[in-house]
Amino acid sequence: MNVIKFGGSSLASGKQLKKVLAIIKENPNRKIVVVSAPGKRSSEDDKVTDLLIDLGTAALKGLNVEDELALVLSRYQAISKQLGLESSIIDEIESNLLLLTKGNKDKADYYMDAFKASGEDNNAKLIAAYFNKEGVPARYVNPKDAGLYVSDEPGNAQILPESYANLYMLREIKEIVIFPGFFGYTKTGEICTFSRGGSDITGAILANGVQASLYENFTDVDAIFAANPTVVMNPCGIKELTYREMRELSYAGFSVLHDEALYPAFKKGIPVQIKNTNNPKALGTSILKKRQLSDQGVVGIASSNGFCSIYIEKYLMNREVGFGRRVLEILEDQKVSYEHMPSGIDDLTIILRDNQLSKEDETRLLKRLKNELSADSVVIERELALIMIVGEGMQQKIGTMSKAATAFAENNINIDMINQGASEVSVMFGIAAAQEELAVKALYHAFFE
Repeated sequence: MNVIKFGGSSLASGKQLKKVLAIIKENPNRKIVVVSAPGKRSSEDDKVTDLLIDLGTAALKGLNVEDELALVLSRYQAISKQLGLESSIIDEIESNLLLLTKGNKDKADYYMDAFKASGEDNNAKLIAAYFNKEGVPARYVNPKDAGLYVSDEPGNAQILPESYANLYMLREIKEIVIFPGFFGYTKTGEICTFSRGGSDITGAILANGVQASLYENFTDVDAIFAANPTVVMNPCGIKELTYREMRELSYAGFSVLHDEALYPAFKKGIPVQIKNTNNPKALGTSILKKRQLSDQGVVGIASSNGFCSIYIEKYLMNREVGFGRRVLEILEDQKVSYEHMPSGIDDLTIILRDNQLSKEDETRLLKRLKNELSADSVVIERELALIMIVGEGMQQKIGTMSKAATAFAENNINIDMINQGASEVSVMFGIAAAQEELAVKALYHAFFE
């Protein structure tokens, strides 16, 4: 049994849904289909989820919502018309949205989550109706009926462990299961969504719950590429990745998948296949627990900006018991989380997300670090980018660091920080954000050309 998930771009129009049906019919193992809300049809278009947020916000404020409601319905109406569906499905969607506007406005977070979730929920109903019209028996299944229970955290829900046993019962359904992504239900019956992009999370959860043989994630690219295709022209596709490599690349900026979306599938050891709805014959990328390592140590290059570094220097820091603990206590007290903390014998660098520190927060934090640690120097550097090279094979490959350093030097890129994880799957470089694209191109040239 395969669990197959389609993203918003794959479901944005009737034309796209016809491709989806063809993909489902091609393989009888594709028994459970997880769907997103309709995405953009073009770069100028709106995602249905964004339109629903506008609708929910207006309703929450007690405003007239006719215009916002009409915009949402127009998207579903366009899809329904292209597929030749009966008007009853649009009537059902409209009734659902009108009912949501009458929800409990005193619980604003839950109120808004119900609107956000309705994009996936109503799309699942429409898709089930389309499949049945085309002679493919399908059943819409609501997460509550399936027992998908989540923590009471609107916008950041976490799966409750008991849900997995509940979801196993989906295997008994004879029809194709059409399951809305992005949300679950609390034990008290409230809708709570996962973090944005959470339909990927739902797909991985269902793959775990039904003990799928494969989790297929269909998107709008042929594969996961070795570098960002908006930076590097025609980068090579990656045939296979390990879970650890995918996690590192996702963290460092790869946007094909939600950062932590695949964890439920990884936990069960279920292989994941990334495929293209618009080109389903393309091989795609397989994400596995283990893979055959090639001579190429580096499998991908990722980058992300919006960081800053705080450099702390103190003579004989390495002999001072509790120094690191006191640094962390100050960060915690300032409600600041850190990303990385490479250190030497007399110095320590803290890498933070830049948006955590206003100018006032920065002044206060630096003063506390300087005074409470009796540091010789505390300096902050803004507008930092992190560039990561990733690959399980780097452990056995001699000369990886030399190649990277040479690529930076030849392009006049100064390295502010180097950090290698204990797993040796990745090496991270901190550089000026202004040189981010140049650095990615230089590294891609060094390792893949």
